[in-house]
Amino acid sequence: MHRSYEQVIKEIPLEVIEIEKLINDALELDELQVKFDGSQCSVVAVADMFGELSRVKRQQVVFAPLADAIKAGTIHAVTVKTFTKAQWQRDKLFNQ
Repeated sequence: MHRSYEQVIKEIPLEVIEIEKLINDALELDELQVKFDGSQCSVVAVADMFGELSRVKRQQVVFAPLADAIKAGTIHAVTVKTFTKAQWQRDKLFNQ
């Protein structure tokens, strides 16, 4: 059985650089970290704009640029953590 190009592409996870570009093109962040562990994608986004948003809205803002890739199945599981700059400094200090 031959698979179509679209079926094969759906099985290939996006590269870290591509995910970073999708997010950075949509959001003005102070820091962004994207890592993969198998098919699990982990995103850490840092920007003071998150201080004005609820936890749910923070997640939505970061997920929005990834919506097409998630819908297409090229990204499977995504974990997002968001911080303001002050929260990020505190988190790095306590989690060294």
